[in-house]
Amino acid sequence: MNISDVAKKTGLTSKAIRFYEEKGLVTAPLRSENGYRSYTQKHLDELTLLRQARQVGFNLEECRELVNLFNDPARHSADVKARTLRKVADIEKYIEELQGMRQRLLALADSCPGDDSADCPIINNLAGCCHHQKLA
Repeated sequence: MNISDVAKKTGLTSKAIRFYEEKGLVTAPLRSENGYRSYTQKHLDELTLLRQARQVGFNLEECRELVNLFNDPARHSADVKARTLRKVADIEKYIEELQGMRQRLLALADSCPGDDSADCPIINNLAGCCHHQKLA
């Protein structure tokens, strides 16, 4: 299979496939005499795993670990589950941080009259000051 075939089957772009290869996240494909990459089902499986792992929030290093586990016949599902649960905990922490940001933004918006005046409590609060200083 060539790279365009793999791109169609995995839902990745050719550029993304080359990027993952360059980063060593997937098994390097064999090259024909003319230099073209030749992909197998194993490459499809690795790239599909990468795409789907990225979609659920795994970063590149975590994806590397998952591909390594995928290729390890002696892997333990407990290792994969532990990584998955760590990712869930990371996402939950991030959701809490985002909710805190949202609450702060809503409080800032509530403090602002949103009129034509130059005085803006949002800007003042973000700047850490309590009034707008006029330039001379």
